[in-house]
Amino acid sequence: MTERAGRGRWAEAGPETVRPGVHRVPLPLPNDGLRAVNVYLLEEDGGIVMVDGGWALPASRRALEDAMAALGYDLGAITRILVTHIHRDHYTQAVALRRLLGARVLLGAGERPGLEMLQQIRTRAPVTSMDVLRRAGAHDLADRIGKALDGADFDERDWEAPDEWLGAGVLDLGGRALRVIPTPGHTKGHVVYLDEAAGLLFAGDHVLPHITPSIGFELGEPGLPLADYLRSLRLMTTYADARLLPAHGPVAGSTHARVAELLAHHDRRLAATRRTLRDGPVDGYAVARQLTWTRREIPFADLDDMNQMLAVCETVAHLDVLASRGQAVSDGVRWTDGA
Repeated sequence: MTERAGRGRWAEAGPETVRPGVHRVPLPLPNDGLRAVNVYLLEEDGGIVMVDGGWALPASRRALEDAMAALGYDLGAITRILVTHIHRDHYTQAVALRRLLGARVLLGAGERPGLEMLQQIRTRAPVTSMDVLRRAGAHDLADRIGKALDGADFDERDWEAPDEWLGAGVLDLGGRALRVIPTPGHTKGHVVYLDEAAGLLFAGDHVLPHITPSIGFELGEPGLPLADYLRSLRLMTTYADARLLPAHGPVAGSTHARVAELLAHHDRRLAATRRTLRDGPVDGYAVARQLTWTRREIPFADLDDMNQMLAVCETVAHLDVLASRGQAVSDGVRWTDGA
């Protein structure tokens, strides 16, 4: 099976063998701009270890069954599922497969507060992000999102606790060892799994080959998620370079090269954000509306509500980092340049 390179083909159904015993399987994300989420199947003594679970959807289950059949396995071969973080396109199918198969689910310990909060509030509404919107002055956007998600189905079974909470360390899979590395930023409890012997990084959403991940889209105190993310990116360069196996997009040759690109991107983004403050004071919503979005530089007004929310939250994350560096000043609502 040959590698499917490029931005267009990576989401095509079916397994791609990254190297003997390691297979990438894209699972569909209907009505989602990301198109698919990659899970990885590792052939180990006693069965298949899966990295990330996908979204608990019938189409996703069928795609996984078909891919495993092409490799000569059925779903029952899955023994463990190592999840990178608790976003629904990574976690919910892992929990569903546990109910079906008895496979063990493992998740970074830093996700525990967010998962417990989700179990308490029992809603799909991103309440923490909506609080950030209101802090940024985007009250109308917060109200629209809240109204759109009011009464949305919430299945508590999707968010059951894992069998094991993981801290930093090494997982022995029998014929393979994976180093668990906490990488907060995208979420507080995001982890990556590094196969140092094989030179493979199962990166989840931490390092993506063609896009930048959303920052801090989770429940709980917002903190400084961008500062956490930048530290977590730099952490990757303290390990030997590895082939990048991301959750979205094709396999890439060098984690270090992509980390350098992401760090440079955020340097440019911080500079662009700071330039909007020269005529301040201004709120975070106004800053977001002055910036363009995605690699296609789409105007803010052309984004749908969900992506506008992500854009405002990311803007606030950049403003908070500027403030932590003394390059911006805020009264809690409006921002000015720190010069």
